Amino acid sequence: MKKKYIALFFIILIAVFLRFFKLGNIPPSLTWDEAAWGYNAYSLGIDGRDEFGRFLPFDYLESFGDFKPVVYAYLDIIPIKIFGLNEFAVRFPSAFFGVLTVLVTYFLTRRLFHPRGEAVALLSAFFLAISPWHVNLSRAAFEANVATFFIVSGVWLFLYGIQKRKWFLILSIASFVLSLYTFNTARIVAPVLVLILAIGFRKKLLLLKKQVLLAVFFGILLIFPTLKFFLSPQANLRFREVNIFSDPSIIETANQEIANDGDKWWSKIIHNRRFAYGVQYVRHYFDNFNPNFLFIKGDGNPKFSTQDVGQMYLWELPFFIGGILMLFRRREGNWWIVPLWLLIGIIPAATARETPHALRIEATLPTFQILVAYGLVNLVLSRKYCVSGIKKIKYFILTTLYLLLFVNFIYYLHGYYVHYPREYSGEWQYGYRESIEYIKSVQDKYDEILITTKLGRPYVYYAFYMQVDPQLFRDTVSAQRDPFGFVTVDKFSKYKFSGNLGSVKTKARRILYIDAPSRVPAKAQVIETFSLLNGETELVAYIR
Repeated sequence: MKKKYIALFFIILIAVFLRFFKLGNIPPSLTWDEAAWGYNAYSLGIDGRDEFGRFLPFDYLESFGDFKPVVYAYLDIIPIKIFGLNEFAVRFPSAFFGVLTVLVTYFLTRRLFHPRGEAVALLSAFFLAISPWHVNLSRAAFEANVATFFIVSGVWLFLYGIQKRKWFLILSIASFVLSLYTFNTARIVAPVLVLILAIGFRKKLLLLKKQVLLAVFFGILLIFPTLKFFLSPQANLRFREVNIFSDPSIIETANQEIANDGDKWWSKIIHNRRFAYGVQYVRHYFDNFNPNFLFIKGDGNPKFSTQDVGQMYLWELPFFIGGILMLFRRREGNWWIVPLWLLIGIIPAATARETPHALRIEATLPTFQILVAYGLVNLVLSRKYCVSGIKKIKYFILTTLYLLLFVNFIYYLHGYYVHYPREYSGEWQYGYRESIEYIKSVQDKYDEILITTKLGRPYVYYAFYMQVDPQLFRDTVSAQRDPFGFVTVDKFSKYKFSGNLGSVKTKARRILYIDAPSRVPAKAQVIETFSLLNGETELVAYIR
């Protein structure tokens, strides 16, 4: 007992270090979504209203036309009160709940393989603690990372309630419902997981009717206030924007193939657009099992991967495959939850045009790590299943494994902390903060400041880094909403935002321009430049 808790303590220490070390500086800047989380939390902490004035919103936060679940903003209020409105505070909830997910993974895995899951539980927690996938997503303000904690906790609390403390079923439902209020993908994954668990444990649940009824009632009570929004067009706005079913090229291809076949009846069956969409969905689903994505390069988006290490380590591959085989062979405990959870977690992400996508399938964690741990324990560490039972071979395998783990881990850390910020600072909208720090020192000299939207969503960076009073922002903001619900902020206070600064109409005499270097007029006077960490000029301050 003492040894396992000492081991768990050091695993959590590793998780804390990997998620909090230089958290405010790496990644090198805030994305506009992170800045929006921070400013909305800042606003809610001052007067209980979001940036656009909605009082204590519980159904959504309007952000660039994306109607986001609200939990992350509320979780960010206290860190911002304590640490101030800065990068560290904004990312604190993600890092904090990332660490808690590692801890809960240990207790979850013990319940999955109860009563023989101790080694698998410790290794699962350790592999999640050092996972490039989970570390990367825990170090930025990704609400998906917090939703993963609630889903993992929901499954653990459910198993704990079934096996030991029946009233924990209520806490399980509460955790699953909180995931719905945290990230859009969870709105599909969590209910399906609950349904699968209910079916799988139906006999035991029938013996706990009182607790089950109270849990269901409590869950409905929590969901009810936002149920109307879940069914609204706004809730589906992001889905309509990115899903494969709104891609007209699939219909166009199907129609062209039917025309090529002379518009025959059988061709309309073979090339039916519904069948074509089904094929696309299956292809996108299995994209998320691409070995290049999982073990070699990782997600193609640098926000989710360092681009030279997979979402998992390469050495995990044989144990991942072995873990799957051994899981189906041995069928220990509640083994069936792991593969079903993994398959369910990819269902919503497969509807998107961009696949594979590490963030949208984060709800599958920690199933990947559990499978790796299960494979390692049963193929190498177990006396029964070690190769021929020969100690020398076993020690050789373990020594080689430790060496590969260490080398792969150090390679990832070096790349992430040394090379990644310099190579990919542009992907994190680096330059806005630096230009704003300059503007703070000179803005009193100018009547208006015109800022390019080249890097995307500049208004929220100015509200964030200027720590603009939320009421001043609301009183001076000029925002345009298109029929699809997307919001474009043209100005607030003395700041104006445009993709073409030369076309902005203004009567001001003293104007400072912040634009891309390629768009600076020939006769303009450049007074300051702002570069990425690789030395490339990203923004220029000039006057005419």
